[in-house]
Amino acid sequence: MTGPLHGLTVIDLTRVLSGPYCTMMLADLGARVIKVEHPRTGDDTRAWGPPFVGRESAYFLSINRNKESVALDFKSPEGAAVLERLIAQADVLVENFKPGTLDRAGFGADAVRARHPRLIYASISGYGQTGPRRSEAGYDAVIQAEGGLMSFTGEADGPALRMGVAISDIVAGMFAAQAITAALYHRTQSGEGQRVDIGMLDTTAALLTYQAGNYFTTGQAPGRLGNRHPTIAPYETLPTRDGDLVVAVGNDGIWRRFCPAIDRPGLADDPRFLTNRDRLTHYHELRPLLVEALQARTRAEWTTRFHAAGVPCGAVRDLHEVLSDPQLAARDMVAPVDHPTVGPTRVMGSPLKLSATPPSVRTPPPLLGQHTRDVLTELGYDQPMIEQLSASGVIRL
Repeated sequence: MTGPLHGLTVIDLTRVLSGPYCTMMLADLGARVIKVEHPRTGDDTRAWGPPFVGRESAYFLSINRNKESVALDFKSPEGAAVLERLIAQADVLVENFKPGTLDRAGFGADAVRARHPRLIYASISGYGQTGPRRSEAGYDAVIQAEGGLMSFTGEADGPALRMGVAISDIVAGMFAAQAITAALYHRTQSGEGQRVDIGMLDTTAALLTYQAGNYFTTGQAPGRLGNRHPTIAPYETLPTRDGDLVVAVGNDGIWRRFCPAIDRPGLADDPRFLTNRDRLTHYHELRPLLVEALQARTRAEWTTRFHAAGVPCGAVRDLHEVLSDPQLAARDMVAPVDHPTVGPTRVMGSPLKLSATPPSVRTPPPLLGQHTRDVLTELGYDQPMIEQLSASGVIRL
């Protein structure tokens, strides 16, 4: 089986995380992704470590599977000619340079789309291609801060905290992939490509959802609540005898099942805790009672009890526990690949499950310039010309 984007070619001018995550999603769905990297340094993340596996960084390996690498200096005239040939046979171009950078190189959106009107030209940047801050660089931690996520992440009496993954980068890549597929669908109807403009601040702000809704309703910014939910109780992390457990008592029916499951049936009829509103109002009276109750058993014992009672819960697990979960194995979420220098290794699988055209992990992350010769040969360059470009430093073989 082939993915739903089989037959499409994507020119990937991105590096670090937001762009490579986007193009990895497209590659998993079957698109041919040709990653254009600088001949000497390649993608920045090739040097980000430790940890390294031989000369390969674990960071780069995590987000560049299913791609081909062409090492090309497209700022030189000869390199620009190569890139122009690549774009001419492509369906999508994705870039995440600071706005204006590619204009100076002759590959800005307006110029490229004038030459190739069917092309989907997608840009990911910190603040988007318009607005007073368009020229500022975007970094994940900065965007998490400026996008509001950090303001309500952390303990109430502690500092604002960023998430443990680069969520602003990742969601920018996800939204970009969604917008690109929408633009491709539009092209099937109209025959025309278009510009896709993704700003990290925009996509991070889009995550605010009910926190923004609460603000629009009350005019009050949410504070930090640790692992508590701002509008549901109890919906948080509670300590057990041997570790932390998240309980998600999402409605009053679950609450009435939860109380006997923790051997505190009387709490279900306590007037302070009858409804979710009551439990939020009297939260500081409720939590000590729950902490005391859950100290009686282990995580595993509570998990068994809660599942039997129909109470959603989950242990706070480390990555060893997560990545060895048989549920993830059954869903193909840990995929083996055989890397040319690293050897057998593993990457995360795709969470997109399609019955007829599922995504797949087909090839390992490429070595720098691994596919340069093959791709240039496809473009019509003969071997003496390829060797000449290599000798002059325009490409790397």
